[in-house]
Amino acid sequence: MNVVPDTSVVIDGRVSAAIEDGQFEGATVSVPEAVVAELEAQANDGLDSGWDGLGELKRLAEFADEGRIDLEYVGERPSAIERGHAAEGEIDAVIRDLAEDLEATFVTSDIVQAEVAQAKGLEVDYLSPEVRRVGTLAIEEYFDDQTMSVHLKTDVVPMAKRGEIGDMHYQEIADEPLDEDTMDEYAREVVDGAREATGGFIELSEPGMKIVQFRDYRIAIARPPFADGIEITAVRPIVQTDIEDYEHADELKERLLEHQRGVLISGSPGAGKSTFAQSVARYLNDHDYAVKTMEKPRDLQVGPEITQYTELGGRMDKTADALLMVRPDYTIYDEVRKTDDFEVFADMRLAGVGMIGVVHATRPIDALQRLVGRVELGMIPQVVDTVVYIDAGEVSTVYDVKTEVKVPAGLTEEDLARPVIQVTDFQTGKPAYEIYTFNRQVVTVPLEDGGETTESGVDRIAKSEIEREIRSIARGYVDVQLKSQNRAVVYVEEDDISTVIGKGGGRITDVENRLGIDIDVRTHDENPHKSGSNGGGGGGRSGHGNAGGSASNAQPAGQIVTPEITSRHVIIPVDSNHGETVEVQAGGEYLFTATVSRGGEIQVSRGSAIADDLEDAIDRKRPITVVPS
Repeated sequence: MNVVPDTSVVIDGRVSAAIEDGQFEGATVSVPEAVVAELEAQANDGLDSGWDGLGELKRLAEFADEGRIDLEYVGERPSAIERGHAAEGEIDAVIRDLAEDLEATFVTSDIVQAEVAQAKGLEVDYLSPEVRRVGTLAIEEYFDDQTMSVHLKTDVVPMAKRGEIGDMHYQEIADEPLDEDTMDEYAREVVDGAREATGGFIELSEPGMKIVQFRDYRIAIARPPFADGIEITAVRPIVQTDIEDYEHADELKERLLEHQRGVLISGSPGAGKSTFAQSVARYLNDHDYAVKTMEKPRDLQVGPEITQYTELGGRMDKTADALLMVRPDYTIYDEVRKTDDFEVFADMRLAGVGMIGVVHATRPIDALQRLVGRVELGMIPQVVDTVVYIDAGEVSTVYDVKTEVKVPAGLTEEDLARPVIQVTDFQTGKPAYEIYTFNRQVVTVPLEDGGETTESGVDRIAKSEIEREIRSIARGYVDVQLKSQNRAVVYVEEDDISTVIGKGGGRITDVENRLGIDIDVRTHDENPHKSGSNGGGGGGRSGHGNAGGSASNAQPAGQIVTPEITSRHVIIPVDSNHGETVEVQAGGEYLFTATVSRGGEIQVSRGSAIADDLEDAIDRKRPITVVPS
């Protein structure tokens, strides 16, 4: 008896099983080189199927050494063109042709291969794919009622996060580390279980990484070379809540049912965002709303009546296009993180779909600020009208978001009226923040009682803009002091008075009109806060042109940076001063003031006046420096 196995039956291990059962005892097993090439390619890509198949070939070699079969390798390795068309059946055709030439029995566990081979007149032995049935997984033994996640890795003692939401502890849960064989067995059992279980599927399969959903468990399996060892991370929800369990439940329910909303559910990792999102999804579904989800990976625990969608063709925007045809009333978008995610969220919301997004944020306002720069500022309240912040499993803060054309809090001139995003505390009804543009920059201003501001980013920006304007005129040292939100005093060298004021006051009037602030120009000798020599004002910052100033007035040393120009932004990396306001200078000359992000960078939108000045300085190879304000 001569048999030719294809790749599928070698991966399944069914050939060695048939030999042990006596079915192929004494047979000549002719393994096509095309099968070896496929298995080798899969193993090189880090796929389990490749390693499974190579393991089967080793078992066949052992049977041949024992004299139970004759083993030979036949045919030629497929060409690069044939391997490139493997998905179109080129390799399968090569294997079938070998079976025909050898007049051998063609063995496969691929139903399509079997049907094609029979149609071509080959003798076929179809072996149904063998799937290991799994009731429970071995890794489930590491879970108890308070375990949210289990973390296993080769040569490391098993760890777990245990406790209650908001009070989780990462701790050892065993005495001895796991060896590689045990980890490999765990990983294979998880994948087999996902393939077999009704509530299981493989969410992601890439070389070195698999993400599996097995009933209530989301399991990530990492392998070398992607990871430095086999690692398994299994996560499951430890509580299931109803919206009635949360504070402000009645108001939130009324708000959600009133009409389709744009909601961001925010909070730190492990705070209970997804748990709250699940309760909202169930509540909406129970009140006659068609609810869908967009997730990658699919992680929310919802009933079967709520369809969970993932990426279509590797892209969430394609999923959004499909959902717009389905027309859900509400869509839960789990993990809105990247710019593309925010753009898809905004597009669906503006199309009239109620959207609920889950966002990582350390403060309630941060969730809204993540939209800034990704969505046009004036459209934010149309995209998101409610922000819910979850802390330790509880609804900590709820913000109402709307737009009003007004003079921003702290400013008084009527000609400064502009669209302002008002962020109001849902519980107290008091304004908490205002977001608006000020001199081409977007600022977020926290409000105190009565809507007044402390000396804030707006004050610093206003001061920096005045300094920039006057320094472009004056040759000497410039000191600016803000007297109120609409009035400032500028102290300059006596020789610069006439230059700054201009003929008939025309020049300073132009500056006032541009900035919307009354400016009083005086000499340094009139500065009541004057200290030190050369007119150095103690209340202001040293001007860049004051070459003869004292040491106390010297410009603080800055950090030389290398900006990166992308299609949409000029990005300035900053090693320090994260979250602080800094000046950006070119060749020692002031360009603009900005706040360094927590990620350590400043982004300037291309096409703006600031970006044009910055790009011009870069083109002229002027050193770009970041100086603390």
